[in-house]
Amino acid sequence: MKSRFIAIGAAVLMSAGVGLYALSAEATLKPGDPAPDFTAQASLGGKTYTYSLASELKKGPVVLYFYPAAFTKGCTIEAHEFAEAVDEYKKYGATVIGVSHDDIGTLTRFSVSECRSKFPVAADEDSKIIKSYDASMPMHAAMANRVSYVIAPDGKIIYEYTSLAPDQHVANTLRALKEWSAQHSQQ
Repeated sequence: MKSRFIAIGAAVLMSAGVGLYALSAEATLKPGDPAPDFTAQASLGGKTYTYSLASELKKGPVVLYFYPAAFTKGCTIEAHEFAEAVDEYKKYGATVIGVSHDDIGTLTRFSVSECRSKFPVAADEDSKIIKSYDASMPMHAAMANRVSYVIAPDGKIIYEYTSLAPDQHVANTLRALKEWSAQHSQQ
């Protein structure tokens, strides 16, 4: 009963825009694990298309980040930070994709305004991608937790970071990508 009240209280606080940064679960996909392949409807700069992880990995590493809901405070902050860092990711040959359970219409608007037409966001309305990456919100399984992965071109996870706080996802994934790139440029 107590956990039910905590979950209800958390949902109420989240809907009010109050950050619950302490409520984060560990993602179970870890470095070395294979990244589940997926295709999804995505939007980049307001244009909808079918995104393919396998196709993107042929070009280089992919930074895949999950976020709870478009146009919420933390997700807007995070989208702005990823948009500002896109050129830095490109230095390492990496692309960025954001995934949430929002519908493609919402994400089409989000891709222009909050992602600043710099990177795509994909719709996972049935939460299949979210579940395959073990990125579900602990108190609401259909909604994504804030989880970031860096995936190497061979399809293996090289980094994972889970925190509802949006402020370290870009810095941490860039650092992991930089370390991976340094190791692979010496080979």
